[in-house]
Amino acid sequence: MGKTAFIFPGQGAQYVGMGKDFRDRYETAKAVYACAGEAVGFSVEDICFTENEKINITEYTQIAMLATEVAILRVMEEKGIKADVCAGLSLGEYGALAAAKVLDDKALFQLIRKRGIFMQDAYPVGGAMAAVLGMDGDRIREICEDTEGIVSVANYNCPGQIVITGEEGAVAAASAKLSEAGAKRCIPLNVSGPFHSALLEGAGEMLGKELEQFTVAAPKIPYITNVTAQYVNDADEIKDLLKKQVSSSVCWQQSMERMIADGVDTFIEIGPGKTLTGFMKKISKDVKVMNVDKAEDLEKVMEELGC
Repeated sequence: MGKTAFIFPGQGAQYVGMGKDFRDRYETAKAVYACAGEAVGFSVEDICFTENEKINITEYTQIAMLATEVAILRVMEEKGIKADVCAGLSLGEYGALAAAKVLDDKALFQLIRKRGIFMQDAYPVGGAMAAVLGMDGDRIREICEDTEGIVSVANYNCPGQIVITGEEGAVAAASAKLSEAGAKRCIPLNVSGPFHSALLEGAGEMLGKELEQFTVAAPKIPYITNVTAQYVNDADEIKDLLKKQVSSSVCWQQSMERMIADGVDTFIEIGPGKTLTGFMKKISKDVKVMNVDKAEDLEKVMEELGC
């Protein structure tokens, strides 16, 4: 019997209107959005459901994305859909923490709000990120290390797609070198900071201090951390890993390969868009991948799983 994983997307998948049909249709989802608003002191529903510029600003994107992921997750749990393991990409890891019941929802919303602010403020100008297509991760890392300035790998997304991050000039110089070395394309990303780079270590330190206020429970189901692509079962590890995660590379491909090696054959992406579904199709063609973005997606998943 194969295993099922819940996976949660990160920043960049957000859109105005995400989660609205769940909020409108399910009291459970409505309660999650209300909880998020109470936790952060403003209407998260307004960020998610009405035309606004804040939805693409990190300090607001993160709480909006997490509220939507948790709202969908709680409805799925109510419907009896269960996972054996979970993971999330960057801020999506907090969705995995919600699935693993490591902290209650209000605490997670308070933390992600602080994380968004710390990351937004840590390096407000002069940072950049770029997606590198068609080149091996080891070669990309070597070229980044040989480039003057701060530039490193941010995300190992899937075969043929790796993201670099750092100082704007260093990212541009590394992109030029990578193109010369045979990368198919280097695409600058429209982001508001050099996420998952050494430039955000200060934000991680501030998040670590914030985490000291919370009591973390052992995961009810195992989750895999971005930092090491390994399972986390010990509550004592979680705070340190979340602190490191802000400035560490996101080992997403490695995390998914670990799950597959351990018998996971069904992956359900929970949250806006199909980014992780697309990555998974490049990581393995031998697993089943579904996504739940809208209420109609949930109905399809329930039918597929026989719930």
